[in-house]
Amino acid sequence: MSEATPSKSSKKAASAAEAESKEAATQAKAAAKKPEAKATASESAIGDQYAIVEASGTQIWLQPNRYYDVDRISAEVGSAITFSDVLLVSGKAGTTLGKPYVKDASVNLKVLAHRRGPKVIVYKMRKKKKTRRKNGHRQELTRVMVESITVGGKPLS
Repeated sequence: MSEATPSKSSKKAASAAEAESKEAATQAKAAAKKPEAKATASESAIGDQYAIVEASGTQIWLQPNRYYDVDRISAEVGSAITFSDVLLVSGKAGTTLGKPYVKDASVNLKVLAHRRGPKVIVYKMRKKKKTRRKNGHRQELTRVMVESITVGGKPLS
């Protein structure tokens, strides 16, 4: 008869075991959803390297091996260009701040494509005057890939 009706302590042990197995399953699911971050030393070093560059009246934060959309540049697709107005450079050795520009620093870029930005609607209305004006605008952009950041003729990476 003791086999047919389990005791209270065995019920608690069974429920505790089920709770542990459920918790382990949820942790396994959460671990499966997260991508594994296996960064090599060179990848983590590149992530720490960046330059802030002045281009067409704006300041842009650039990192190596990434692409960015900047205002239209008159250059052919596939050609290489250089930004020499570097305001700040950060790398393994530390951060260098220019006054106003960092001496002998440049960022080498490759032009990937000429594009247009998203459409922006400009709607102007004067209430009670029956005047309305609707204009659309798409910014002309150039997509560039940052190939290298150099300081004093030596690349950061």
